[in-house]
Amino acid sequence: MSDHSSLHLLIGGEKLSGGSRETQDVIDPATAEVLGSLPHATSDDLDTALANADKGFHAWRKESADKRAAALNKAAQLIRERAKDIGMLLTREQGKPIKEAVGEVIYCAMLFEFYAGEAKRTYGRSLVRPEGQSARVIYVPVGPVAGFAAWNFPAINVARKIGGAIAAGYSVIVKPSEETPAAGLALVQCLLDGGVPGDVCQVVFGVPDEVSRHLLGSPIIRKVTFTGSSAVGKHLVKLAADDLKVTTMELGGHAPVMVFKDSDVEKVLDTMVGAKYRNAGQVCVSPTRFLIEEDIFPAFRDGFVERAKAIKVGNGTEDGTQMGPMANERGPQGLAKKIADAKDKGGKLETGGDRIGNQGFFFEPTVLSEVPTNAEIMNEEPFGPVAIVNPMANADAMIEEANRLPYGLAAYAWTNDPKLRGRLAADVEAGMLAINGANVSAPDAPFGGVKWSGFGREDGAEGVMHCMVPKTIHES
Repeated sequence: MSDHSSLHLLIGGEKLSGGSRETQDVIDPATAEVLGSLPHATSDDLDTALANADKGFHAWRKESADKRAAALNKAAQLIRERAKDIGMLLTREQGKPIKEAVGEVIYCAMLFEFYAGEAKRTYGRSLVRPEGQSARVIYVPVGPVAGFAAWNFPAINVARKIGGAIAAGYSVIVKPSEETPAAGLALVQCLLDGGVPGDVCQVVFGVPDEVSRHLLGSPIIRKVTFTGSSAVGKHLVKLAADDLKVTTMELGGHAPVMVFKDSDVEKVLDTMVGAKYRNAGQVCVSPTRFLIEEDIFPAFRDGFVERAKAIKVGNGTEDGTQMGPMANERGPQGLAKKIADAKDKGGKLETGGDRIGNQGFFFEPTVLSEVPTNAEIMNEEPFGPVAIVNPMANADAMIEEANRLPYGLAAYAWTNDPKLRGRLAADVEAGMLAINGANVSAPDAPFGGVKWSGFGREDGAEGVMHCMVPKTIHES
């Protein structure tokens, strides 16, 4: 298994590094120390990967569903066996507590196991026709895919790019984040060790814009899948449009949390505070705007602040750490600016708001309250350990605020009123809604958003179907 001392590309099953390739340092966010040196793919490397992907696709699509499923199941087994080691790689390069990291790795195994089953469930259908005629719909893989994964979940984001592809029968070139390469490499190695051919799943790194332009400029690539910011997603969609490539975009969010007065405030706090500061708030579905009915606002705000102050921040490799550092230097810098702007606009800083120490990228768990909608942080994803807690008059005001932004990835709501739950399910503009809970992700459930949060779905049966295109066969 790869570690940070032996980072490499994976092209055609071969580990490539050195030579004339440019390199990039991989940084430990807890210490700011260099973990290793990552090679960038050359133009020739990318061309080789494309040629391999074309060859791999034409062979893999003809393999039986049983064989594809067996490879995914074997990879899942290997991931479970290697979970602690992969989790440690993930923590070292990304910062999250080791318990969270191992949990993320295990989720990848669960996802591959689900996709193994889905490989056998792309059924198609027969259409009613007069005697002597027939028509049927089958589903075929769209073609080689280029996948681009973000740094906040170095394992899951890569797994989502490759699991559906392997199940559907096409090849994939995946580019994990250059800031967090080792966990993704280790995950792909499990697939190769599990029986997936080296030209079916490949890993490249490089300057993101250069790699994306090179891969998307090739007619070999027929689909693009990306996890990251809405701004970058829009850029990739424009590039894909030149060749009418299929796209799946899992983009930014700004999740509202609607808490109504009939809910159990203590239960809500016990659940949602942990969800807010998971992965130091660097989660596209992170609960961000807490919209609290006025009657319970003081108790909710005070309880949230108390719990935020109690969170133990430290190195993710150390026992007892509840929140690790932010993943890179950009995180604390960006948060400090947004918090200052919120205060200038009239928001109240209830706790936190500052960087911790001068080593690594640690930031205090932060709570802002009564922040006006013209503040930057109320309109742009903070992507960090900051919760905004605002009082709201009623359900109408809460739903209006929940839908105000052009983002619609995840949303959360807490109420015991069945009629209100039905209204929320119908009226809240989000790809995923959690009612009386904090979980919006499961291997068998589609994951994705609406509006600027993207389109297409990963996970669930939809995660495979969005890797395929329908083909209609008419016979007379």
